[in-house]
Amino acid sequence: MLALRISGLPRLRFKRRAKFRPALTGIDVVIQSLGVSVGPEIILKPTRFFSKATRVLVTAMEEAQVKLDLRDGLRGRQQPRPRRVSLLCAFHLLLGRVYDDKDVQERIVRRSKLDWVIVRPVILTDGPRTNAYRALVDPRRWTCGFISRADVADFLIKQIDDDAFLHKTPVLMS
Repeated sequence: MLALRISGLPRLRFKRRAKFRPALTGIDVVIQSLGVSVGPEIILKPTRFFSKATRVLVTAMEEAQVKLDLRDGLRGRQQPRPRRVSLLCAFHLLLGRVYDDKDVQERIVRRSKLDWVIVRPVILTDGPRTNAYRALVDPRRWTCGFISRADVADFLIKQIDDDAFLHKTPVLMS
């Protein structure tokens, strides 16, 4: 099941692409932000939540001719990772299965007919919007760090009218 919130409408839940069509009529931009609850299942069980939800939404967006797909939360293999071996092992143990599915999710978006921006925030916090963040495309400049959800939302909204990161995967960090 997938939840969708469109410009002030209540959260809508969809299992099939056909139910998206009416919700996407007249929509130019979709911002998708998916997450999972932390618990033993993310360590013990593989997930296909991200890739399944993305496949349904991307297909519906292509059919509805939505112009721009902005994504928050794709943190696949290209995401900044801890450099110390002990931290890297713990990181892979805790999030490896989720990252595997996020890699599939990213391939779905990249192969789509949509214009897209895949945003990779570092560790999210509940802090206020600061506007003191950077969007980095060059992996040599990526580091681990923190960023507020409000700053990520600010960046995503700015991308609606700015194509500087179109078909790119910037990492957001404070």
